[in-house]
Amino acid sequence: MIPTMHLQAFARALIDIDSTTGREAEIGDFLFRHLEALIDRSGAGAVERMPVEGERFNVFAAWGEPVVVLSTHIDTVPPFIASSEDGDHLYGRGACDTKGAVAAMLVAIEELLAEGRRGFGLLLTVGEETDSIGAQVANRTPRGSRYLINGEPTENRLALGSKGYLYLALEAEGRAAHSAYPELGDSAIDKLLDVLARLRGLQLPTDPVLGDTTLNIGTLTGGRAPNVVADQARAEITVRTVGDTADLRRRIAAAVHAVPGVRIAEIRETPAIQLGVLPGFETSFVNYTTDIPRLSAWGDPFLLGPGSIHVAHTPAERVAKRELQEAVGLYREMIRQLQDRGRQP
Repeated sequence: MIPTMHLQAFARALIDIDSTTGREAEIGDFLFRHLEALIDRSGAGAVERMPVEGERFNVFAAWGEPVVVLSTHIDTVPPFIASSEDGDHLYGRGACDTKGAVAAMLVAIEELLAEGRRGFGLLLTVGEETDSIGAQVANRTPRGSRYLINGEPTENRLALGSKGYLYLALEAEGRAAHSAYPELGDSAIDKLLDVLARLRGLQLPTDPVLGDTTLNIGTLTGGRAPNVVADQARAEITVRTVGDTADLRRRIAAAVHAVPGVRIAEIRETPAIQLGVLPGFETSFVNYTTDIPRLSAWGDPFLLGPGSIHVAHTPAERVAKRELQEAVGLYREMIRQLQDRGRQP
């Protein structure tokens, strides 16, 4: 078994590399070199950089023909926060989202190789925190795996499903005027507020596994000055979805088009998904989205990782050392079970 301190030190080394989305090249090089050394020691396997755009690349390694591929992302949200620790936790940007998972996956791979096991791979992607561009590129060149184990903070529970993500932008146009004579103008802000009130009043879908659809007004801007009737306004909205969105999108569009002078644009959508289960694992479901919908060609998906999403993207991001060590064993067991399943007719 790999010593616990090796795992924690490796996780801290990853956290201490600034890999804010768009700046993943340094951590990609670090992991590529680490995997090259691991392959040299084990006497088997291959590792490659998978070009994405510019200097950005995914890293893929395989030992034999991969039945199962472990995968997670190597980018983080800003700002960069260096690592620290106390008796129970590792802290820093990416501690749970998802550099802790990267470290646990790599140690699990070391332990499986020491047992003489082969037939698995590791895919590390860029850009998950924005547009999943690394996953989209990887999906064009799958490597024949039947199963994909994605790492995100699930508190080491096997997620039964994850909600979808619908990102919308609303823009309203009005006519500027002196605020002392509002009848001469046409307030874009008033129009936008009317639409937002209609959207907040919509009855949103529910799902017995994934729960409720939720709508968040994330940004709201507009106007020129406090004494000017606003001639423009904009809002950005995210909807966490739980199933097919065709009817929901029609009802959202109807609410927007009921107010003249307001336009709607769909920026991005990631569908809700149902995920695989395995015997002997605690389960949960998650409200966030992952790379999984963009990696459909890599096999039937599973989702598990150390840490809590509740502290991801916060100044206090952290992962429990106990969970980090536990994740190593869980990834190892998942690979064993899925390889056994993959050998069945």
